[in-house]
Amino acid sequence: MKRGKFFGIGVGPGDTELLTIKADKLLKKIDVICSPRSAESKPSLALSIVQPILDERNDNYEILDPLFPMIEDKLALNTYWDQAADIIKEKLVQGKDVGFITLGDPTVYSTFSYVAKRLKDLDFKIDVIPGITSFTSCAAAAGISLAEKDEIVVIVPKVDDRLAGILEYGDTFIIMKTSRHSEILEEIVSKDKRDKSIISVQNCSMDDENVFKGFSKDKKYLSTTIIKFDNKDE
Repeated sequence: MKRGKFFGIGVGPGDTELLTIKADKLLKKIDVICSPRSAESKPSLALSIVQPILDERNDNYEILDPLFPMIEDKLALNTYWDQAADIIKEKLVQGKDVGFITLGDPTVYSTFSYVAKRLKDLDFKIDVIPGITSFTSCAAAAGISLAEKDEIVVIVPKVDDRLAGILEYGDTFIIMKTSRHSEILEEIVSKDKRDKSIISVQNCSMDDENVFKGFSKDKKYLSTTIIKFDNKDE
């Protein structure tokens, strides 16, 4: 039997209308959709984004919802990724195509990559469908440019001492999930004396999207802060 193909499908930042045409077409015909959850009781945001597309289908499809908890224990995480890969492998061996849906783009800080590595080692065919990233969508919502001319853009997934060491070398800094580390972020950035603009976006492209100046200080998970330093040489 011919083995199925594993797809990483970027579903964008939150608005169903921001799905690519290619993702839309694939979601309407793929056999199995893998939609990981961060907790047993927590629904998948990625699945909610694509649900209107799935509701248009008149055929049967299957949903896998492995648990990918938000923990730092690498050994435990590897166990969860191994389990997910095994479940997906079973479907691929049956000749079914499996689409792993992920917020934003599958190549940017996505758990898809950990599962894909395991399946690639087993010689399964893998295809990646790009998606609109959260930070480009945030820039669009804020009406700003992320980069011009030869400006350097830095994406920061976690604020720690590394940021202080590289801050002077970048022009635009994209800080992901700001609510987790807003205090230390503000402290580090305040030490840079360059003129700067700071814009935060919460729940980008969703009904409760919020765009405002300054740092995001509440606990909303989907918070991104964009810091642009002025270039005095222009």
